Amino acid sequence: MGSWAGLVPPSLPVAEASLCVSVVGKMAAGGSSREELRKELTCAICLDYFKDPVILKCGHSFCRFCISLHWDENGDDYGYQCPHCRTVFNKKSYTKNYLVQNLIAKLDDLDCLDSSPQQAKAVKVDGKCEQHGEELKLYCQTDKRPICVVCCESRAHRHHDIAPSSEVMNDMKMEMKMKLMELNWQKSRYLKIITADECTRSEVRSKKQSLKEKVEADVGALVQFLLDERDSLLESLDAEEVAAMAVIEDNLKTVEMNVKAVDKAVADINKHMSGKTSFESLSETFNEVVHCTPFASVERVNCQTVFLDTAGPFQLIMWKKMMHVLHTMPQNLTLDPDTAHPNLFISDFDTKVEEGRIRSQDLPDPPARFTRFCGVLATAQYSSGQHYWEVDVKDKGVWYLGVTTVSSNRKGFVSLAPSEGYWSICLQDRLYANGEHGRIPIADYWNSPRVGVYLDYDQGRLSFCDAVTMRRLYMFDTCFDEPVYPFFSPGKNDPGSRLQICHYY
Repeated sequence: MGSWAGLVPPSLPVAEASLCVSVVGKMAAGGSSREELRKELTCAICLDYFKDPVILKCGHSFCRFCISLHWDENGDDYGYQCPHCRTVFNKKSYTKNYLVQNLIAKLDDLDCLDSSPQQAKAVKVDGKCEQHGEELKLYCQTDKRPICVVCCESRAHRHHDIAPSSEVMNDMKMEMKMKLMELNWQKSRYLKIITADECTRSEVRSKKQSLKEKVEADVGALVQFLLDERDSLLESLDAEEVAAMAVIEDNLKTVEMNVKAVDKAVADINKHMSGKTSFESLSETFNEVVHCTPFASVERVNCQTVFLDTAGPFQLIMWKKMMHVLHTMPQNLTLDPDTAHPNLFISDFDTKVEEGRIRSQDLPDPPARFTRFCGVLATAQYSSGQHYWEVDVKDKGVWYLGVTTVSSNRKGFVSLAPSEGYWSICLQDRLYANGEHGRIPIADYWNSPRVGVYLDYDQGRLSFCDAVTMRRLYMFDTCFDEPVYPFFSPGKNDPGSRLQICHYY
C-alpha cells in the first residue's frame, strides 16, 4: 500500500488526497476492487468514465451531456426521472460533481485509469515506417501522422507533441462515440420537430376544414335565405299579376258588353233617323234608348294599386329580415352613466360620450365608477356567445376601446394590461394595442370613421377591425374567467370631440 500511496501528489487537498489514497488502495488490492472503482467512476448511461460529471438530488452522478440527452428524450409534463433509481424531479436540476471530476483527472494523471472502461487491448496500427522499418507505434500530433520510435527521437519530431498510436485511436473513437451520441441527440430533436410539424400540419388542415365548413354553412345560410326571399318575392309578383289580370279581364268584359249595347242603340237610332218608320217602332226604340236604364259606370283599372305588396327597397327589406338569420349582428349598446368619470358627458340616448368642460359635482361614487381614468362602461354584460358592436370615432384624435372584467379596478390609476382585466386598443398619435408589458404599435396612422369590436367569449378572443373595410387590426387571444363589459374612453384634454356607439336598427 505504501508504494501506491506514494503516487498521490502532495498538492492535493486533505479530503481528496485521502479519497485518492483509498481508491489507489482498492486498485492495489486486486482486480475485483479495480473493477469496483471502474463502476464507481463510470456513467450509467454512456458506460464510460464521467465527463463533466453532475450529481442529482437523489445522489447519483452522470455525465452532464448524458443526463441532459436522457431527459430531452424521456422527460414529459409529469417530471424527469433518475435513470438509476427512478426518482422523479419536477424540473431539470443537477449540481456539478467537482469531487468526481477532480478524482478522475488526478487518477488519470497518475495513469491509474485506462483510457476507457470498455477498452480491451491496445489498438495496433498496421504498417511500418518507410524510413526506419520500425512499427508505427507513435502518432505525431503536430504533423498529424503516425511515426515510429526512431522518428520520435529524430530532429524532425524532437519538439513535437507525440502520443502512442493506440491512445490516439482510442481518443478518436471516444470523440466519435461522443459525436455519435450528439448526432443521435440531434436526430431525436429533428424527429421531434418533424412529429410536431406534422401535428401542426394536421391541425392546420383540420382547422382549415372546420373553417371551410363554417364558411360554407354560414354563407350557405345567407345564400339560401336570399334565394328563398327571391323565390318568395317572385311568387308574390306572380300572385299579384294573376290578381291584377283577373280585375283587368273583368273590367274589359264589362266595357265590351257596354260597347256592344251602345253600338246596338246607335244602330237603332240611325235606322229610325234615316228612313221611314212606323210610330209604334219609333216609340219602342225611343223608350229603349232614351228611357232605358243607363249603362253601368266603368273606369280604367288603376295600375298604381298593382304590386303594392312587393314594392319598396328590396335590399333594405331583406337586410332587415337577414338580421334574424345572422349568428352575430351589430348590437345597439348603450352607455351606463353610473360608471362614467365625473368629467364625461353622456348624451343622445346614452350612446354618445365626450369630455365635458365642467366637472359634474355631487355624484355618487359606486364601485363601478371610474375616478381617474376617463372611461365609461356599457350596460351590456357578456359571459358567453359572440358579440359585435361598432363605434364612431370620426375626427377623434384620442380614444380607448375594449372590454374589462366585472371585478377590474376602476378607482385611481388604472392599468390597461390584460392581467388587470383590460383588453383594449387606443389611438394616441398612432394606433396601439395595450399589452401586458406596454403598448404594441399596430398602425402609424388612423383615418377610418368607425371601429368594429368582435368578442368571442367562449373562444377567449377579442378582435378589433376597421368597420368600413372589415380589415382586422389586432386580436387578443386569452381566457375569460368572469363576465366582461364593453368600455369606452374619449381620452383627456380633448373637449368637444366625442365617441358614439353606432345603432343600425
